[in-house]
Amino acid sequence: MTTREQEFDAIVVGSGISGGWAAKELTEKGLEVLLIERGRNIVPGQDYTGEHQPPWHFPFRGVGDRRAYDRERPVQRQCYACTEGSDHFFVKDSEHPYQQNPQRPFSWIRGYHLGGRSITWGRVVPRWGEVNFAENARDGWAPDWPIRYNDIQKWYDYVEDFAGISGQTDVQYEAAPYGKYLPPIQMNCLEEHVAQVLKEKFPHIGMMSQPTAVLSRAHGGRSACHFCGPCHRGCSTGSYFSSLSSTLPAAEATGKLTKLTDTIVAGLDYDPKTRRVIGVRTIHSKSRVRGTYRSRIVFLNASTLGTTQILLLSRSEAFPNGLANSSGVLGHYLMDHVMGPATRGTYDLFNDRMPVGNRPIGIYVPRFRNLNGKETDFYRGYGFQGGAERLNWTRGMSMPGFGKNFKHALRGPGPWRFALSGFGECLPYYENRVELDEKRMDQWGIPQLRISFQWGENERRMAKDMLDQGEAIHRAAGAIHIERFSELLPGGLTVHEMGTARMGRDPKSSVLNGFNQAHDVPNLFVTDGACMASSAAQNPSITYMALTARSADYAITQLKSGAI
Repeated sequence: MTTREQEFDAIVVGSGISGGWAAKELTEKGLEVLLIERGRNIVPGQDYTGEHQPPWHFPFRGVGDRRAYDRERPVQRQCYACTEGSDHFFVKDSEHPYQQNPQRPFSWIRGYHLGGRSITWGRVVPRWGEVNFAENARDGWAPDWPIRYNDIQKWYDYVEDFAGISGQTDVQYEAAPYGKYLPPIQMNCLEEHVAQVLKEKFPHIGMMSQPTAVLSRAHGGRSACHFCGPCHRGCSTGSYFSSLSSTLPAAEATGKLTKLTDTIVAGLDYDPKTRRVIGVRTIHSKSRVRGTYRSRIVFLNASTLGTTQILLLSRSEAFPNGLANSSGVLGHYLMDHVMGPATRGTYDLFNDRMPVGNRPIGIYVPRFRNLNGKETDFYRGYGFQGGAERLNWTRGMSMPGFGKNFKHALRGPGPWRFALSGFGECLPYYENRVELDEKRMDQWGIPQLRISFQWGENERRMAKDMLDQGEAIHRAAGAIHIERFSELLPGGLTVHEMGTARMGRDPKSSVLNGFNQAHDVPNLFVTDGACMASSAAQNPSITYMALTARSADYAITQLKSGAI
C-alpha cells in the first residue's frame, strides 16, 4: 500500500541533536518543513518514566535484568547510560540487528525515538580550535578541511547562546576555546586541588570544569539544573539541552513543522536531469504503508551510520554505489574516539568534606599533546574527562567482608577518589567502513548494515600515553593509591561515531563541500556526524550544532537565489 505524494519546502531526516537544529533553523527562516523520525513519539516528562526514581523502585534495583539484556540488548547494554531507568531509550538489538566482523567489532549504540540520543548524551561540549581544522593539511592524514575555525566561530556563538552552555571563561585553550557561556558548574574540592597542582607542576596541562549543555542558571524559559540526576533518564525541567527541550519546541512554535514518527526512510529518489533529490521514500514501521514525500531540499541527520545507510540505499544508474558517491569514499573512514584507558587515584585529603547532590558534570582536560606538530610517537592527541567523588556505602559491592563489622564500616563515608579517562583522536582509515549486507534484511526488507572497525597502531600508542600521563598527574597531586585501566574499548562505545560521508575541498576524495552540501547533489545536505573529515579529541556535538546552523543558513540563501 502506498500513500499519495506530499510536498514540503524541506525535509529533515532524524530528530536528534543535528536534526532538531535543522528543523529549527529552516522553519524559523520561513520554510514548511517535514521532520521524519523512524522511532516513536516522546512526550517530555510523561515518557521520562525513570526520572527521579530511587533504585528500590525498580525490580532489579536500577541495574536491569541481565538475562533480558543479554538476549535483547547485548550491544546497547555496553553503554553506561543503558540502565533500568533509561533502557527504553535504547533499541532492542534483537529487533534492529546489524552485522559486525568479529575480528573488527563496532558497538552501534542507538535510540529510535523523537529526540534520538539527545536525551541520553553526555552533554560535554568543548569547541574545536583552529589546530583541529588545520591538522589534516599539516600532517596529511586526511584531505584538508574546507573550513577553518574562523568560518564556524560565530556559529558556535549562535548555538551556544540558544542552547545554554555552562563553562569557564577565565582561561583559553588552543584545543578547546571557550565560548559564549553561562557561569560554570563548580569543581569540587579535590578537583580544584588537582587543577592547582597542574598549574604549579604541569603548566602545559590545564584542567577546568567541563563545558556542558546543562544550565547553571535559568535560560530561555528553562530552569537551572537542580542536581537530581541521573540525567540520561530524561529531564522534565529541560535543564539540559535536548531536541525535545529546545530546538523542536522552537520549530513547532513557528507553525511550519510537520512531524512524522514511526517512519523509516527507505531511500532518496534522484533525478539525473536536474541533478536533484526529488523524493524521500518511507515505510511506516508499524502499518508498513509506504509513502513518498517531495521537497526542494533534504537534510540528512539520521546519525552517522543511519545517514550513510540511506545514501547507500539510494542507488540509481547515475550512482550505482550510493547517492552522491562519485568519489567512492561513502561508507569509508569511520571514526570514533579512543576511550577506555584510564587512571584512578585514591586520596587521603578533604576527609571533612562531602559532595552535594548528583552533579551533572565533571572535569575536562583539553588536549595538550602534539599541538605544534608531532612531538610524541603518535599523531594528534587526547584529553581527559572524569572527576572526583567520595565513596559511599556502595563501595561494599567490591569490598571484602561480611557481617556486623562489615556493615558498620559502610555507615561512614569512604575516601575521595579521582578518575582521569582518556578521550583520544582516531585517525581516519579507509578500511574502517560500513556497507550494506545484501543477504541479510531487517524486518522491513531493508539490507542491514555491516560494520568493520579496528584501532590502528597510532591509537594504541596514544592509549599508553594516556595511562602514563594520568598516573603522573595523580602522583603529583598526592594520591596514596593509583590504579591503571588499560583496556581499549571497541569502537562505538564512546558513541561519537563519525566520518563515512566526509567534507572536503575536492569532490574526488569527499562527499560534501564546506557547507555540508553534497558535491554531486546540490539540494542534499548532511550535517550529522557523517560529515566529519577528522575526529579531533573533543566531544563533537556542539560542532554538529554549529555546522547545521551554518549549513541551513547557506541552504536558505541558495534557495532564495535560485541556485537549488
